[in-house]
Amino acid sequence: MAARTKARKRAVDVLYEADLRGTDPVELLRERIADPSPPVPDHAVRLVEGVAAHQARIDELIGQHARGWSLERLPDVDRAILRMAVFELLWADDVPDAVVIDEAVELARALSTDDSPAYVNGVLGAILDAEVPTG
Repeated sequence: MAARTKARKRAVDVLYEADLRGTDPVELLRERIADPSPPVPDHAVRLVEGVAAHQARIDELIGQHARGWSLERLPDVDRAILRMAVFELLWADDVPDAVVIDEAVELARALSTDDSPAYVNGVLGAILDAEVPTG
């Protein structure tokens, strides 16, 4: 598994756990960094901190584009995957959009329901179409 793929999985793990526990994801991240087994990759730190910094806007965008579901009704893991991917799509300029979406879909395929990969793909595609100007 590629380093960034592992980092994305670790970021989703932290975001998911923080959401379930109702805790600050950055505080939980610091706990995970303090216990280096397994280690937390730098890209995972960037993703979790980025989601925390932009969470209000990220959640607003997911809410606008998650057809048929409110943010609160989404499966918890899908919400974590979408938050991470929206941050990476809109604020991480060093990762191609297609890679971000493909990685998020693969995470949904591995971690969530049978319907989740297509749903995650659709939500991220709609956000990308709405938020990223075409050249």
